Amino acid sequence: MVIGFAGLALIGIAAALLTARTSEHTQWVNHSYQVEVSIGRLQALIEQAETTRRGYVLTGHTSYADNARATAARIGPAIEAVAALTADNSRQTARIAGLREQLAAIAAEQDKTIALTRAGRRDEAVASFAAETGFRRMRAVRGLLSAMLADERSLLAARDAAQQSGLQTFWIVLVASGVLIVAVAAVSLAAITRYTRDLTTARDRLQLLNTDLEGAVAERTADLSRANEEIQRFAYIVSHDLRSPLVNVMGFTSELDAARQSLADLVDAAEQTAPEIVTDEARLAAREDLPEAIGFIRTSTQKMDRLINAILKLSREGRRVMTPETLPLDEIAAGVRDSLSHLAMERGAEIIVDSPLPELVSDRLAIEQILSNLVENAVKYLSPDRPGRIVISGQRTRDRVLIEVSDNGRGIAAADHSRIFDLFRRSGTQDQPGEGIGLAHVRALAYRLGGTIDVTSTFGEGSIFRLSLPLTLPDAGTTA
Repeated sequence: MVIGFAGLALIGIAAALLTARTSEHTQWVNHSYQVEVSIGRLQALIEQAETTRRGYVLTGHTSYADNARATAARIGPAIEAVAALTADNSRQTARIAGLREQLAAIAAEQDKTIALTRAGRRDEAVASFAAETGFRRMRAVRGLLSAMLADERSLLAARDAAQQSGLQTFWIVLVASGVLIVAVAAVSLAAITRYTRDLTTARDRLQLLNTDLEGAVAERTADLSRANEEIQRFAYIVSHDLRSPLVNVMGFTSELDAARQSLADLVDAAEQTAPEIVTDEARLAAREDLPEAIGFIRTSTQKMDRLINAILKLSREGRRVMTPETLPLDEIAAGVRDSLSHLAMERGAEIIVDSPLPELVSDRLAIEQILSNLVENAVKYLSPDRPGRIVISGQRTRDRVLIEVSDNGRGIAAADHSRIFDLFRRSGTQDQPGEGIGLAHVRALAYRLGGTIDVTSTFGEGSIFRLSLPLTLPDAGTTA
């Protein structure tokens, strides 16, 4: 378990580093797209300015001249934007300088022909096309812009490859963390089950000892105390050492999921603007592999969190002091029935309190929890073939009180009659929420009240849970 905790901590650190690395790759890929868009916008403005200038010379319509001037005014800011984005690239900086030189000459030629046309000398302006060098300059401009685009696409391919490598490493870390979480959970649950079984065995043996075996009672009590101390120490480990890395993994999983969404958005954008750079591996990783791996980790951590909470609940209940008081069972059973009446109506069942029920001196909260668990289980596991009927009954036999909760639900297979009271054990079809804690909690409470609980059931017909309690619970004043 210590190795597992250390592994979880290392995976958390690795996840944080991978998240930062993935974010950096994403920023550079975004940067490449921004450069491509800016170069495309600049090229469109240059082509539009040249086209409108020629339209004015050929037709003489002033709208072309106005459009040419407006477009030419936007070329300066556009080239400055490209220069700012590519300032870290010496090759692109040199091409920007060449662009400025060519565009200055083109602008002077455009101004000259527009001025001739405006002065009514359109024939001279048209004739100047044969002698002007603007065609060669436009070809040079297009060549420079094409070279810039090619350079950026080369950079984008390299950055995309680095991003894919990061994604593969990221996926491996996710799978490793999921496997490690499952392994740590399995080891933890195995240890908890073993300790719980030892504790249950010790309590069962204590009940069988007679009062003449004082030495044996003392020995078994010492064993029980040691087992309880082990449970308390383990609960402390679960609540601190295990929860801390679990919370880290859950937090990093959320961050990784957010990063995964950003990557998916990038892949979508790339498919729209430059589909040739999106590989099948990138598309599969962003849309299927990563969501599946993150979902697996999230499901595992959530299940582990529920199990830890259930274990801590049992631990806290074991430390609570029992407070004996005179209890009217009729009133307690009616309260349980009323609290579950809405659920019973939804499931088409009725809960019946077979009054009168005997009184006893015991712990109210423990009795309420036992009855609530038994009745709620009966409501949850009804048979779909008939209306549900759940009956709470009881009677006094000498110095004990026997309480029964019977139902006509699905029933329990004979092989599971004893197993259903074990921690994390469930019987039959698992179509209802739960972690296998309820009946283990019921048996633990019954033992603390000095009683026992068992079940008789026929599969497909129904079940009867019998709780046997002492008529009077001694006021121990200590926790067990």
